[in-house]
Amino acid sequence: MDTHFSEADFDALRRAHTLLENPGLTARLTSTLGSPIEKGLRYLPDGWHKAIGDATRVALMKAADTALFTLDKQPGKESSNIWHKVGVAVTGGVGGFFGLAGLAVELPISTTLMMRSIADIARSEGEHLDNPQTRLACLEVFALGGNQADDDATESGYYAVRALLAQAVSQAVEYAGGKVMLEKAAPPAMARLVSMIAERFGIQITEKAAAQAVPAIGAAGGALINTLFIDHFQDMARGHFIVRRLEAKYGQETVEQAYMGLSSDQPH
Repeated sequence: MDTHFSEADFDALRRAHTLLENPGLTARLTSTLGSPIEKGLRYLPDGWHKAIGDATRVALMKAADTALFTLDKQPGKESSNIWHKVGVAVTGGVGGFFGLAGLAVELPISTTLMMRSIADIARSEGEHLDNPQTRLACLEVFALGGNQADDDATESGYYAVRALLAQAVSQAVEYAGGKVMLEKAAPPAMARLVSMIAERFGIQITEKAAAQAVPAIGAAGGALINTLFIDHFQDMARGHFIVRRLEAKYGQETVEQAYMGLSSDQPH
């Protein structure tokens, strides 16, 4: 296997690194809304974290079951990010209008739309959507958060998150047998993987809910927040599937070493 990057491929890896490591959703929300997420956290009711955890797991399972059914499976087709952004913005507007009460209804819809967008991006990077490993890789994107100023890099870096999920992903693929659709995987394997992803995705949902909880956000604010939300995960997806495309060509170890070299070149 060729281990020498072409100039175009190394530029693609550099782009993926930029997308995956900067910035996190909190920074985007704070920069756009002009107020820290911590302010919104004060408006979340008691027990909200458990409610978000439950809603997140349900949303991910529904997204995994339904999001890819109507997508053309042919790899290489250009992704249509803008239409998914419009759809998520509309659901965010409805959710913003009803406030926190609307989140439980809006979340499965927006998560499914984001899953479709993630799969669309995967396909554009050459992935086959009828491959169970590709579908699981789409789910992995929801665990990717980008870096925050106070992150522990050993827990939040792109390859660290993939390593954390690796065993659960492997077991889910094994149960799926590489032959059947993701939703046919044995429940224990899928439940474990979804729970691990939901734990990390739930952090992003909490940040989104906190932003929407600020008084006077309303429908327009909800639409803006959801647009930032899907934009963030589209960036995570693009970076993730660029890396996977390069790994298929050069091998994971080679790509990981080059990626980590880019990380070490970043100012601290």
